[in-house]
Amino acid sequence: MTFARADGEQTLQGTEAPVLPTRALIWVIASFALLLTPQWDRLPLWLVASCIVLAGWRWLAQSGRVRLPGKWLKTGIMLGVIAVYIATVQGRFTVDTAASFFVLAVGLKWLETRSTRDFYVLFFILVYLATVNFLFHQEIYWAVVNLMAVGLLLVGLQVLNAPDLPESMASGWRRLGTMLLKTLPIVVLLFVFFPRMAPLWSVPMVSGQARSGISDTMRPGDISNLAQSSERAFRATFGDDLPAYRDRYWRGLILDYLDGETWRQGRNEPFRRPGRVAVDGGAGDLESGQYDVLMEPTDERWAFALDGSVAVSDNVLPTDEGLFRFRRPADSAVRYRMALTGGETDEADAPQSLRRYLQLPSRGNPRARALAEELKADYPDPGAMIEALMTRFRQQQYFYTLRPPAMPEDGIDALLFDAKRGFCAHYAGATTFLLRAAGVPTRVVVGYQGGDPGADDEYLIVRQYDAHAWVEAWIDGEGWVRVDPTAAIAPDRIESGLRDAVAGEGSFLEDDWASPQRYGNIPMLQWASLQLDRINYQWQRWVVGYQGQSQMDLMSRLPGGLGLKELGYATAGIVGLALLVAGVFSAWQVRRSASRDPVVRLIHQWHRLCERAGIPVRFGETPAQLAERIGSARPAAAGTARAFARMVNKHYYGSDPDRGGRQSLEQMRRLLVTMKKQMSRDSSKPRKTTTRTALEG
Repeated sequence: MTFARADGEQTLQGTEAPVLPTRALIWVIASFALLLTPQWDRLPLWLVASCIVLAGWRWLAQSGRVRLPGKWLKTGIMLGVIAVYIATVQGRFTVDTAASFFVLAVGLKWLETRSTRDFYVLFFILVYLATVNFLFHQEIYWAVVNLMAVGLLLVGLQVLNAPDLPESMASGWRRLGTMLLKTLPIVVLLFVFFPRMAPLWSVPMVSGQARSGISDTMRPGDISNLAQSSERAFRATFGDDLPAYRDRYWRGLILDYLDGETWRQGRNEPFRRPGRVAVDGGAGDLESGQYDVLMEPTDERWAFALDGSVAVSDNVLPTDEGLFRFRRPADSAVRYRMALTGGETDEADAPQSLRRYLQLPSRGNPRARALAEELKADYPDPGAMIEALMTRFRQQQYFYTLRPPAMPEDGIDALLFDAKRGFCAHYAGATTFLLRAAGVPTRVVVGYQGGDPGADDEYLIVRQYDAHAWVEAWIDGEGWVRVDPTAAIAPDRIESGLRDAVAGEGSFLEDDWASPQRYGNIPMLQWASLQLDRINYQWQRWVVGYQGQSQMDLMSRLPGGLGLKELGYATAGIVGLALLVAGVFSAWQVRRSASRDPVVRLIHQWHRLCERAGIPVRFGETPAQLAERIGSARPAAAGTARAFARMVNKHYYGSDPDRGGRQSLEQMRRLLVTMKKQMSRDSSKPRKTTTRTALEG
């Protein structure tokens, strides 16, 4: 319910603050809802619900159904939600938790949005929230969502300032479009030439929340669960043709310690001082044998690379196990460049360091241990032993499935002798157990195998369902040799992918009904999915990934080559030129609009008439003030000047639908002609008076 104040302005029931225009409030609430969308996957459910309730409360107060809370109730609500937030955060402080608190503060601000001033504060807060969204999502479709939300805010701002303006919504969108077209060239030039310098420091955004992807432990069913996700893991662009499917083994990490049924890393990685974020490791044209990887955020330090790769970019570091690591967890999309050396990983471990690759629990899986002793006795040569084991997998009725049965205690025995049904993690763990029990140093490698070509085969898309586990065994004279039991049990998985390997049981992405990859038999859907992915990929490579190294590579190709100093000069020149062009264009536009507006022309004639009569027009003077000064200097023209000033005010501020019409213009012209005659007649009187006085003296 609303009440009218003495000055005619409406107020909310129980408050003295003016009500915001309803249409403006609708635009702001719609923008807030749109800005929450990119954060739905990371914000806790209670926080999203709180924001919805608080914004809904403000809308109900606008319609008069409820009252906004008073001082004490508002304080209680604030303390309550902050207490829940503190309990949820549990002492962690990262960019992620800080951004969540900011969202909570925006939600609470709705209870204080009572006046126009509060609207402006909320406007700038929501614009800042749009920038916060880019910390977590840089894809092009989320960029479009953020820009749409800011557009809604700008339209709401226009409605707030002119709520009664006819067709304010349509004209508001037209004005926004015109402004965008005018500023877009300058934005593009500044984006290209503004110097991109690395941050002096950075705060990790890792929040402790799990992301989709492989982890540093492997239990029998972990990767089979991951195989039901079609989320992207990374994309890879090659300087040569795409490698054959069977050669796409992307090594990520090594698990060498068996703890019951769980494989994990046996030793912690050495501590490295956290470095600043380096997300632009790929720059320049790809040479033969090189490939770029654009990896999605994992909140982990490991990077994925093909066998026999070396680092080209300096944002990845090699390890003593032939793997690669970032200096800090990949909490945002990161790009790095690798080169193939032509061979598989050849790690010459010292004999004493191989002992950890023989570790097994002291008990458990007796039948598997007995089988290992038989293999060792029949095949003393490790290579022959491995081939015999692979032959067993090929010839016996072992099955590859995304629906493995639950394994009891001594799960390796159950897999090898009873169920004979499992996924890559089952068979990789069982193979490592057997070979270690037979005295062959072995380790589990976890990463991805495969990848589907993108649009026009420009790059590979590796998804979570390509997650894979295989085995590496140490053979004297050869080093680490890849052993993949999945290749023996389900060759289709290695040669063409998971879809073909499980086609018979129909379990491919059975829990991900919304994924386009699930419907591989619909060509149009696959084509559309690949085209959208290509747009987003190019956006991430050339827009989001346009950092210092990429910028300097582009500048080096320009005539003369530009460094940071030259980029600074170019940026200053662009800004100066833009301001100059904008000033000239604005002046020309004002002059053009003035020449087209008949009322403006009449006002200019009035000002010139005053100047000739010795009454200069003062800066910022209103028509009424000018008319009063004319009346003081030329009393004969006082009434006409006041009437002309009223006509000017009526034209710009009146509500008469005929203002600016032919009759009004004719009346203003007549007043101006009359005023000219009156001022001309009156101008001679002071001179006569002065002469008479002089004669009398």
